Amino acid sequence: MVTPLQYGDPPHVGPFALQARLQTAPAGLVYLGQAPDGRVVSVAVLSSGAALDAAARDRFVTAIRDAQGRTGVRGWGASLVDRVRGRVPPDTPPVLAMQDGPAPWVAVPYMPNGPGAERFLDPVPVSGTLIGQRHGPDFAHYWLGDRTPALPAPPAPPPPPVATRRAVVLASTLLATLVLALLLVTWMMLFRGEDEPEPPRPLPNTQFVPTPPPEPASPEPQQPTPGPSGSGDGSQSPWPDDLFDGRGPI
Repeated sequence: MVTPLQYGDPPHVGPFALQARLQTAPAGLVYLGQAPDGRVVSVAVLSSGAALDAAARDRFVTAIRDAQGRTGVRGWGASLVDRVRGRVPPDTPPVLAMQDGPAPWVAVPYMPNGPGAERFLDPVPVSGTLIGQRHGPDFAHYWLGDRTPALPAPPAPPPPPVATRRAVVLASTLLATLVLALLLVTWMMLFRGEDEPEPPRPLPNTQFVPTPPPEPASPEPQQPTPGPSGSGDGSQSPWPDDLFDGRGPI
């Protein structure tokens, strides 16, 4: 049953773009994807718990390598022998691409209502011993309930850019010049003689503002004042009234 991708599903596995979920197996998940050339593929991915189990991961990779066709008569003969001995089921689809390692996956052509990549997940969980009998009622893998796909680790960050030799020389020269200038300024501030007299400051220029010459003023004539005799002609006596008891000079 095809279901949409869920949170945690990878959008890409290798060169294949994943479009939906096809099946949730005990050992992993099967996705519907598309190859770069447009072909529809079925991609099987181990669960994160099964990928951490070295034995389960080895069974998954071994099943893929047993079914992987090789070029040449020798490879075809080896694949035929494996099928005759029963190591590879006859309905196992051909392998288009695979990836081993900490997060292995396999891609096969998608055939509606036909075998897909889930064939490689079937031998991963072991149900019993070699004779097919369990040793106890509680025999189960610890990762059977895990439904998280095993994803490859993100790529390492690129190394920091390496400067050219010319850039390193220029930077070193500039740094040395700045350090020398800083030391020179510090030496001048710390070891400068305190008794050294400061240079005299020049006096400001004298500004001469000429004053206007004094102007002579003529005294105003004194007006005679009327005496106590009270002459009617308006003439005033040059003598004060209080001199000679008001009688004038004799």
